[in-house]
Amino acid sequence: MGITLASDVGGTFTDVVLAGTDGRVHVAKTLTTPADPTEGLLRGVEQVLAASGTPPQAVDRFVHATTLATNVILERTGVPVAFVTTRGFRSMLALGRRARVEEERYDLAFEPPEPPVPLTHTFAVPERIAANGAVLQPLDEDAAARVADDIASLDVSAVAICLLHSYLNPVHENRLADIITARLPQGTPVVTSSSVWPELGEYERATTTLMSAYVGPVMAAYLRRLGGRLRALGVTAPVHVMESAGGVLPAALAAARAVYTIESGPAAGVIAAARQGARRGLADLISFDMGGTTAKAGLVRGGRPGITHEFQVGGKGSFGGRRPGTGVPIKVPAIDLAEVGSGGGSIAWVDAGTLRVGPRSAGADPGPACYGRGGTLPTVTDADLVLGHLDPGGFGEFRLSPDLARAAIAEHVARPLGVDVVEAAAAIHDIANAQMGAAVHVVTVRRGIDPRGFTLVALGGAAPTHVVRLAERFGIGRVLVPPQAGVGSAVGLLYADLAIERARTFLAPVSTLVSCSASRDTLGELASVLADLERAARADLETGEPGTVVRSLGMRFIGQAHAFTVELPSGPVTPEVVQGATDEFYKRYHESYGIELRDPVEVTTARVRVVLPSGSVTSTHTARHGPPSDGTRPVWLDGAFRDVPVHPRDGCAPGTELPGPCLVTEPQCSLLIPPGWRGTVDRDGALLLEGGTT
Repeated sequence: MGITLASDVGGTFTDVVLAGTDGRVHVAKTLTTPADPTEGLLRGVEQVLAASGTPPQAVDRFVHATTLATNVILERTGVPVAFVTTRGFRSMLALGRRARVEEERYDLAFEPPEPPVPLTHTFAVPERIAANGAVLQPLDEDAAARVADDIASLDVSAVAICLLHSYLNPVHENRLADIITARLPQGTPVVTSSSVWPELGEYERATTTLMSAYVGPVMAAYLRRLGGRLRALGVTAPVHVMESAGGVLPAALAAARAVYTIESGPAAGVIAAARQGARRGLADLISFDMGGTTAKAGLVRGGRPGITHEFQVGGKGSFGGRRPGTGVPIKVPAIDLAEVGSGGGSIAWVDAGTLRVGPRSAGADPGPACYGRGGTLPTVTDADLVLGHLDPGGFGEFRLSPDLARAAIAEHVARPLGVDVVEAAAAIHDIANAQMGAAVHVVTVRRGIDPRGFTLVALGGAAPTHVVRLAERFGIGRVLVPPQAGVGSAVGLLYADLAIERARTFLAPVSTLVSCSASRDTLGELASVLADLERAARADLETGEPGTVVRSLGMRFIGQAHAFTVELPSGPVTPEVVQGATDEFYKRYHESYGIELRDPVEVTTARVRVVLPSGSVTSTHTARHGPPSDGTRPVWLDGAFRDVPVHPRDGCAPGTELPGPCLVTEPQCSLLIPPGWRGTVDRDGALLLEGGTT
């Protein structure tokens, strides 16, 4: 349990935390530097090292979360890629799978987006693997060589290969990769679908492989640059990168499988919420992470974050990353999240007499108008400042200007709507709350889950300002605001374990696995596949340590397309174990769809996740050195300004009771406790708020 550094690079702020050998946490929040994210990150690292008195060489571990992979896909700034598939499937990516949502539904002139790879960079080779893995048509190596020569003439930086049914038999993919590699400059990545994610579903497997090739070189270059700059600072600790399912990967593995890091930043917040809840005996939580650019919601049930094995990147509509056709499908494990473009930096604007907020963001440069960095457009942060919810002392590095905030709202919102500045600010605040509620709605109500029995956990610089009003919208009566909530995702990285998941398609009716006459061979095959996946996962992590092994099966009704992942107990795989998993599948299906079925079930996928605990233990208790109260401040509440007490958080000793209305301030965020709510500070400095409908 040495010294751990963690950094979360967001769209507006970069958060850095350091956990020392005594468990104390030191925090820095700096503006993100979009041109080179390592600039803002290194500035934060220098600040926490200086504040804690830690020599750089004493750091034992560096954990990083980044939105780089997501941004590369959304902004289409990846490297030039060629794509190769089976003859007859060359148009697969161009045809795609698209759901028209929101205004696109009514657009008679709708044009589908360009495919991720143009047809000029898409190639097909004669070969065919059957659905049972048998070779129907051998790979035509002469044709493959011609395709390789054509790819070499395009000067691409990576190649993605996805052949039909290669998840069962990768022999053609591997040979094709060798042929192409031999004709490209040394070091050019050639990525095969059988190595990235060997599961059925050609289109999803193809897009996942393609995005891995598209993002990989960018991620590798970024991590090399980051590692070099850390070493120049004196930090020689190994770099780990948060992956989408809540674990961390060694930097080299994260670069090779960049597609695993697409939900890197958002995942850390849910892990933080789960750990903070576990400390306080709270197992059912809604993680609400609101930063400067977006707001994200994730569900924790029974102490464990929900995991999905297929999600969408980009696209329109708030569907929690689940609805097919709303973006690029990615078939790797990820914490199940819903995200909306509503954060502190979301820009308010008037469209034909209607006030809108977001999804455009002022970002870090120039930022909200109140930052005084050249921004002139009003944002949610400007509105919160005008309403008295935020401390003009600002966030970390700089002060906030109420005058600049008022001027921006007056010009762009109040005058066009014919209202005064405060009314305009209140409207911006309320609309932002409604939009953030959409994310919570997606992960709860839309999935048949009653949110009223959950605890809402506030993370991110903007979340504490809005979280209680958000809880009231859903009838949630308990809110948890952890210590260092303003950098909550970065704190979550301190807890992240080294982990990797491997999966392989394994199609078998449950009846053949539980039948006494037929189960022995099929069960033995399943056990062998699970053992192979465990060995591959351990090889990925390059460790011989035992760690924790979690085995699971993808299961579905025969004839249906969508599967649930059901965890298996430890020990031998027996007919009784498979039957128990089937019963759990029936239960999950009923919970999700409200339909009681006992139809035949089949196994679709074998999965193994190997987890090596980080050993990080943090005590977020900090010395109480501030005054218990900082006077009062006028705050807009329920249609009028009221003078409410202001409490610096570092002056709130354990056991302190904070009845609303009041404000609790700290350098990274500001918590609003409205009337009818009461906060209590626990021994670690967390605030548990109760009220509303309870």
